[in-house]
Amino acid sequence: MSDDVFPVHGMDAVVFAVGNAKQAAHYYSTAYGMTLIAYKGPETGSRDEVAYVLKSGGARFELRGAIRPDSDLARHVAAHSDGVIDLAIEVPNVDAAYRHALAQGATGIEEPYVIEDDHGKVTLAAIATYGETRHTLVDRSNYSGPYLPGYVEAKPIVEPGKRMFQAVDHCVGNVERMEEWVEFYERVMGFTRMAEFIGDDIATEYSALMSKVVADGTRKVKFPLNEPAAGKKKSQIDEYLEFYGGPGVQHIALATGDILDTVDRMRAAGVEFLDTPDSYYDDPALRERIGNVRVPVEELKKRRILVDRDEDGYLLQIFTKTVQDRPTVFFEFIERHGSLGFGKGNFKALFEAIEREQELRGNL
Repeated sequence: MSDDVFPVHGMDAVVFAVGNAKQAAHYYSTAYGMTLIAYKGPETGSRDEVAYVLKSGGARFELRGAIRPDSDLARHVAAHSDGVIDLAIEVPNVDAAYRHALAQGATGIEEPYVIEDDHGKVTLAAIATYGETRHTLVDRSNYSGPYLPGYVEAKPIVEPGKRMFQAVDHCVGNVERMEEWVEFYERVMGFTRMAEFIGDDIATEYSALMSKVVADGTRKVKFPLNEPAAGKKKSQIDEYLEFYGGPGVQHIALATGDILDTVDRMRAAGVEFLDTPDSYYDDPALRERIGNVRVPVEELKKRRILVDRDEDGYLLQIFTKTVQDRPTVFFEFIERHGSLGFGKGNFKALFEAIEREQELRGNL
């Protein structure tokens, strides 16, 4: 878009700080079907941390682990547990994007700089967003290596099979002042409000939250932002903020072309998903609301997959349980058929499922 003040090509990478990067890389290889493509560590000259880069289609995860206990990365994991530290965004012009962001009030973390090796060069910069999360701005158009200079090509941990997902659909942030961060993305990145969910849309008998979605003009980068709302009991957002130690990324939604196959294979690999009661599928209103979808409701019920329809089409979605010891980060798998939404019709069922998990943990 020629009038776009902050053009983006899409998500570049989701970067995690983890307590044991080697084991995390194995988990995402075997349970999520990702392929290890790059590595850095002591063997490559990185003395303080290791990093494993995994890919599935256009989705890229970087798993970073501290080698030394006195590093900032080690401090972050101790404070927050495993979690997302960077939502890296690929842009056509890092210098222009960074200058615009700072002119609009963003906090700069790293000024634009260039790193290079035999495969070419990459331009990088970084700005701060909610909590300790950052956005690294990346231009890799002149680079042909496996990830970034300083990383070496790595062999897959297990033999790659059929991929389970092909892209990052959206990344959800839990914050304490949602409107402030919505305005940040509008002002700093030129994002627009794609949707908002408040009141009864997004409440159960016990807890409530508010959510607004910002996205770039092409809808390639979508960031829903949640904040807690007053309720009878502690909401999932309150629980996250308490155990993560402040604002951060709550979940990553991954786009799949065959959610049934993805769920079957991931369950067989030991991935745990949130449960949905039979009553959700047996409600005649559900079948009336969703109309014809590619999968019989009985097949969705068998796998506990949720379904929703809007004016543009329908979507199928399912959510994992949290993927680390603290009740913080989890994943969503989503199969879209025209719908650009986020499963508004499923919010109540989803939040009730999360509340059942909270109750088991004693945190509701």
